[in-house]
Amino acid sequence: MQFPMWLDFGIVTLHPHFFFEGLGYVVGLGLMAREGSRRGDALDGTHRGMLIITALLGAIIGAKTLAWLEHAPQTLQFVSEEPFRLIGGKTIVGGLLGGTLAVELVKKRLGVTERTGDIYVTPLLVSISIGRLGCFLSGMDDMTFGYHSDLPWAVDFGDGARHPTQIYEILFLGYVGARLLKHERAGLELPPGARYQLFMIFYLGWRLSVDFIKPADISFLMLSPIQWACVFGVIYFMRDYRRTVAGGD
Repeated sequence: MQFPMWLDFGIVTLHPHFFFEGLGYVVGLGLMAREGSRRGDALDGTHRGMLIITALLGAIIGAKTLAWLEHAPQTLQFVSEEPFRLIGGKTIVGGLLGGTLAVELVKKRLGVTERTGDIYVTPLLVSISIGRLGCFLSGMDDMTFGYHSDLPWAVDFGDGARHPTQIYEILFLGYVGARLLKHERAGLELPPGARYQLFMIFYLGWRLSVDFIKPADISFLMLSPIQWACVFGVIYFMRDYRRTVAGGD
């Protein structure tokens, strides 16, 4: 297998990261509409649309900011030599945390008290998985691979066999989705908001763990900036989850 695996559609050839990231957004938005219809939405169309736009803007800012911190030496080099290259690079962890923070701030300003995150869970599980497939097919270009490894399932992205951490993440997200589906089919209902909180706890906990086998440009107390963001995120969402199941606001 040759990386990156360019996708030839006859009239156009696309980089896998670009194609699968775009596909993830399209599928995610479609699933969000379906989830809102199937589960019911406590918000009217205007408020929901405003929160979706807010989430996207917050996600972009969070994803870029944390990516710049994660690759600080490269970021400083780009600032002084090639500032246009700062456009590239982002991280899912920063996107999730930035989007959540932005939505909570706007909800407070609008006086919205309903829990609004549950309809995002399935779209996020699917769209992140689709995007990670693009990361995998991008090989070295994407910088989401793990350390070198001699495990039988390690993949040579171009500089020797490495942990295919992108595939690990797809499998993990599939596991989380299956657990949530089993929970629902058993008729075990969660309080509003708890589904999203559990998703964030699972995902951030996963990233905190798996990033120990991924290269990082800088670290503080043995953790990268992304891992520290995961630590604070897990603490926040565990506290929020406990309040939710206990019946707090």
